[in-house]
Amino acid sequence: MAMHIVFVQPEIPPNTGNIARTCAATGSVLHLVKPLGFSIDDKSLKRAGLDYWQYVKLEVHESLDDFMAKYGPAGENRRMWLATTKGTHRYADVSYMDEDMILFGRETAGLPRDFIEAHKEQTVRIPMSEDTRLRSFNLSNSANIILFEALRQQGFPNLE
Repeated sequence: MAMHIVFVQPEIPPNTGNIARTCAATGSVLHLVKPLGFSIDDKSLKRAGLDYWQYVKLEVHESLDDFMAKYGPAGENRRMWLATTKGTHRYADVSYMDEDMILFGRETAGLPRDFIEAHKEQTVRIPMSEDTRLRSFNLSNSANIILFEALRQQGFPNLE
C-alpha cells in the first residue's frame, strides 16, 4: 500500500532530496528516471534528506522507456497521473487510489511533450494565477502538494 512519486530526469539535487524525505515520511515509493542531473551520492542531495535515505523506497530506471516497460500502460490497480502546467484536470479534482503513480518532469522542461500528448487524459495541474510571470511551481513543492492531496483522499493511510 503506497503512492508512487516519479521524477523523470530531475536536474536539481535538493528537489530530489526534499521529495525523498517526504517519501520516507509517508511510506511512498520514489522512482528516479535517468539521466539524472546529479549523482545520488551528491553531498547536496544527501544533505536535503540525510537522515532519511535509508528509509526511502527507491527505484532507479535507466530511461522513461524502461520505466514504462515495467509499469505502463497503467492498469486497473495502478494508474499514472502526469503533472504538467498544461494538465487537463486540476490535481484536486481527480480521485487518487492506492498504488497510483504521479509523474513529474525535469525542472527546466517538464515531461516530454509527446509523452504528455499520448496520455493527455491522465494529466493534472496545480492552478496558478494567469497574471504571474512564473512558468511553474518548484518541483519538490509540486510533488508534495499533489502527494498530500492523494494521501488526504485516502484518509492518510498508515500515517499518524
